[in-house]
Amino acid sequence: MKDKSITKRILSYIEDNLDKELSLDKIAQELSYSKFYIARTFKDNTGITLYKYIQGRRLDEAARKLAETERPIVEIAFEAGYASQQAFTQAFRLVYICTPQEYRRAGVFLPKQSRINMCMEKDYVNLSFGCTRGQAA
Repeated sequence: MKDKSITKRILSYIEDNLDKELSLDKIAQELSYSKFYIARTFKDNTGITLYKYIQGRRLDEAARKLAETERPIVEIAFEAGYASQQAFTQAFRLVYICTPQEYRRAGVFLPKQSRINMCMEKDYVNLSFGCTRGQAA
């Protein structure tokens, strides 16, 4: 796994800006690397494309809001970066196998794309999903 520190910076930037525009161009510009280098490095070190990771994290946050709040679904859809409630519902259904309305009725948040944490010790990298052993997310 090469360029682990760059991947760690990408992950940090994504988490800090999950509610903002997160295009490949924007991330590359903010981190001062080419978009091709960012995309390749992220995929090499995580096994998932940048686009899929961002989409998954946004859908996860939307699922949390659906289960834990009474906010309108359309508002949650726009915050997750979808142009319409219909587009959000289609994407949500593909991942969660139910509509946002059905998910809300169940009232239980079960993450599908947890946050990736890269724990680096010497030449060893541990990719973990969510928080483990007291690590802050």
